[in-house]
Formats: sequence, structure tokens, C-alpha cells
Amino acid sequence: MPLARNVPADRGLTIRMFVTGLLLVMLYGGFVAILWRVGLSLAAIVVIVVILLFAQYWFSDRIALWSMHGHEVTPEQEPELHGIIDRLCALADMPKPRVAIADVDMPNAFATGRSPKKAVVCATTGLLRRLDQPEVEAVLAHEISHVAHRDVAVMTLASTLGVIAGLTTRMMLYAGIFGGFGGGGRGGNNQGGQQLVLIEMAVMLVSIVVYAISFLLIRALSRYRELLADRSGALLIGRPSVLASALVKVTGEMSRIPTRDLRRAEAFNAFFFTPALTQGRGGISLSALFSTHPTLERRLAQLSELEAQLGQPS
Repeated sequence: MPLARNVPADRGLTIRMFVTGLLLVMLYGGFVAILWRVGLSLAAIVVIVVILLFAQYWFSDRIALWSMHGHEVTPEQEPELHGIIDRLCALADMPKPRVAIADVDMPNAFATGRSPKKAVVCATTGLLRRLDQPEVEAVLAHEISHVAHRDVAVMTLASTLGVIAGLTTRMMLYAGIFGGFGGGGRGGNNQGGQQLVLIEMAVMLVSIVVYAISFLLIRALSRYRELLADRSGALLIGRPSVLASALVKVTGEMSRIPTRDLRRAEAFNAFFFTPALTQGRGGISLSALFSTHPTLERRLAQLSELEAQLGQPS
């Protein structure tokens, strides 16, 4: 049964979420099996994986809000913001998620949570200050669509393996820098030291490969779900041109935010309405392959086509 009666399910997204989940499960299995094969304790690996999965799944919304300096707000504290969410949920015919504000100047919004019932939609103070009410409503319609499509929880879980692999790679790298990969110390047990070097190098190599694969899988899913949320959000409010206007304005206003602040928020790019760092910003050049979002041009083209289909030529 769909969460939102007026936000239709998308078969393409469902298939992609299933395939991404299946491939990530296979990666988990391969990751654990190889680490065990090179000598790590299986029990220790399982405990670490379970703890990280549980923590990220159960506390994902709190972690995201805390990281972005966000906090939940009541209707009494933010009546206008709650009014927009109330209207959108009525249009979508879906339960209302929790509402939050992040006290940061970067104009953005995101949705997070381990399930639709535990979802939270958050807007930054920078977004609320820079956009007019119809544009804010369009951005939040995009985020409401993520909740309705149930892709927030999938993205949260999908990112966990990459986090584990990335942490493992860093630990192995630091071990090599500061501990010489256990190099036997003062020429002691050379054979044992060489074996330890091989094990730690294998662990780091596997971690890098797993991180790279999960990185690409997550981004492939993320780009599709962003296009779908644009489409669903625009249909929900019936005005694709307003969402297009919000996209252009938010992307332009990002140039006013210090690169240092954008880098701090970059880890949450896959959840943002627009990425904190885009191609060409601050000397960074990323191909579309590594982007969490479709290009601005691709998103605007879809909204323009949708506007024409609705009989509202821009």
C-alpha cells in the first residue's frame, strides 16, 4: 500500500532500490568473507558491522540533524513552515513527517529517517531566508516526495557499507603510517612481520574496492531518485516552473557560501535538495559519474518538459 495516495509509486525506483540493496548485501558478504579469510576474527567483524548498521539505521535522523545543526520545531515555533508541510501532506494524502530547521546559512533542505513513520523534513535558515514562500513550498514538495517514495531509509542503509569500508581503509592507512604495518620492529620476527604486512595491505585493498563500488551504486540510485522527486514534487504543487526557479536560485546562492562551509556539509550531498559542492566549484572537477545529483541542466530540462505537458508553457 503506498504511503501517499497522490504520489504514485515508480517502478524504476523500486527496481533500482532492490538491485542496489541486493548488490550491497553481496558486497557485505564478500567484504566480511575476505576480511575473515585474511585473518581477522569473524566475530569481531560481525559485531562491528551490526553495531554500525544499528547505529546508522536507528539514529540516522538524529545524526543528520545534529551534523547539520538542526532541531525539530513545533507549529507554535514555526507556524509558516508547518503550514506548508501540512498543505503538502494534505495534497499528497500522506501522514505528516516531523519538521525541523537547520541553523546554517547554506540554502538547502533534506529528508531523513529510518522509515516513513520516523521521517523528518528539514529546511535550513538560509533556504527560508532566500526563497519566497512558493519556492520554499516547491523545495519541500521535493523532500516530501522522497519520504513518500520510501527512498530515504534505503539511501541511509546503502551508505553504511561505504562508511565501514572507508573507516577500515583509514585505519589501515594510519596503521601503515604510524606503525609501519607492524613491520616486525627492530628486525624481530621478519616472517611474522611480512605476513602481517600482506594481511593489512589486503584488508586495505579490499576496503578500497568495496568503498568504490558502493560509492558508484549509491550515486546511481541517488541521481534517479532526485529526478523522480523533482517530477513528483512539481506535480504535487502543479507548478514545475516554481521548482525550476527554486533550483536556479538555490544553485546560484550556493556561490555565496564559503567553500569551507560547503566542504563540511559535502558528506550529506546525497540527501540534499542540491549538492553542497558541484562541478567546477572551488577548483573541484567531478564527472557526472561521481555526482550525487543530475546536472542542473538535466533537472531544468525535465521540469520544462513537464510544464509543457501540463499545458503551462513557460
